[in-house]
Amino acid sequence: MDPFSNLMAYVKDTRSLEYLAEILEWDQAAKMPHSAIEQRADSLGALTSVIHDRHKSSLIGEMLAKIDTAKLSLEEKAQIREIKRSFERANKIPSKLERTIEETTARANIAWEQALKANDFQKFKPELEKVIQLKREQGVILSSGGNPYDGLLEDYEVGMTSENLDVFFGDLKPRLNKLRDQILAKEEFQAPSGKKYSKEKQIKLAKELAGLFGYDFDRGRIDTVTHPFCVGAGNDVRLTTRVDEQDPFNCLYSTIHEAGHGSYEQNIDQKFCLTPIGKGSSFGVHESQSRICENQLGRSREFAGWLYQRMKDVFGEIGLSSSDEFYCWINQVKKGYIRTEADEVQYNLHIILRYELEKLLITGSLDVDDLEDAWNQKFLEYFGYPVESPKDGVLQDVHWSLGLFGYFPTYALGNVYAGCLYETMNKQIDDLGSSLAKGNTTSATKWLRENIHQFGALREPRETIEWATGATISSTYLLDYLENKFTEIYSL
Repeated sequence: MDPFSNLMAYVKDTRSLEYLAEILEWDQAAKMPHSAIEQRADSLGALTSVIHDRHKSSLIGEMLAKIDTAKLSLEEKAQIREIKRSFERANKIPSKLERTIEETTARANIAWEQALKANDFQKFKPELEKVIQLKREQGVILSSGGNPYDGLLEDYEVGMTSENLDVFFGDLKPRLNKLRDQILAKEEFQAPSGKKYSKEKQIKLAKELAGLFGYDFDRGRIDTVTHPFCVGAGNDVRLTTRVDEQDPFNCLYSTIHEAGHGSYEQNIDQKFCLTPIGKGSSFGVHESQSRICENQLGRSREFAGWLYQRMKDVFGEIGLSSSDEFYCWINQVKKGYIRTEADEVQYNLHIILRYELEKLLITGSLDVDDLEDAWNQKFLEYFGYPVESPKDGVLQDVHWSLGLFGYFPTYALGNVYAGCLYETMNKQIDDLGSSLAKGNTTSATKWLRENIHQFGALREPRETIEWATGATISSTYLLDYLENKFTEIYSL
């Protein structure tokens, strides 16, 4: 084989092992017997070690040196770009530091679980401090002595910097705060309560919704877990959701969200499957696909009218007299502490709070001793009411215990990207609203498939969005969408 083909065969084997690790993690969450936890941890640890070694192998460097990139196609150059980035970043980090981070985050995750259960940040603080010190060291290495936070951010959103994020979030914060305050000053919508929604019927409707949003059950499946997620690649992409008999939207919109992720993975060109570009362009771009399905499409007035009738067909009367009331129900804005339960208006404020704090922690501008107070002060500033307990504040997310510094911003970036994409989609699809009113998402999912999904990581994140929209990425599209939507709902 030629040098390029040799290299691709090697990295495809590595990606195949990563795919197996993902399926083992899915099995652990969805199917595995509880008593098998330690055995599975050992197996995953061994597999992960092999994967790490392959990513750092000198064979990659030797094969890269033999390839004349000038003779490669656009797709082949993109494969090399991803391979080089992964290889260079993997070899920047000393193996000892890598192992120490893995061991420390494993302990920190256990400490976080215990602290959350005890509702006591002090039980987590010592382990978190160790994680931050190690991630700061890693960030310095990855940024070649520059901003350590930017070094970590690159793992999740290539090309993004804290300077860029400061601009995006600086635009978002004042307009979101103003909109939130205007809404909360209005009378709160009284949602119906007391009705129980059959778990079996919820799952049946959730599967219908996943299919509507482009998910192919011939190449996937859906199971219930505590915290929904999506894993897999190509012809094996698996969704999970959760079910609450008191709140059907927990299941239905979690499923639409994960179906957005799943359809992205399923629709990547099959020739890219299990290759470096056979994945989403970035965490932020991936999140944009789940968010546009869940919010701009799934919570639209038009789709709400159709879903209202389907809810009545499946569950009987749901305590609302019209589709307008139903639309208000699925878009209500109310006070709350938990990020994962936040509405469209307030969600990004939760992310900005976390971003500002973790950036300070990694750069050494905020001590862990002061983190809980800093969190509580920022929450009061952004949301207007105090945090009542650590489990509703600084302890609510698992991310920091796992060392995932730089991950949080991609959630908000996903919303910004979704705003850009929806603006363009809405202009290019004449019958989008009327189709959604009939429960027909074909034109929307086709647009996403043709403009985002099929290309995988052929282009880098910014180029992916700007190629699809023909416009520079801006938070203005998201803000205008939110202000228009909620001004109408709440008669502001």
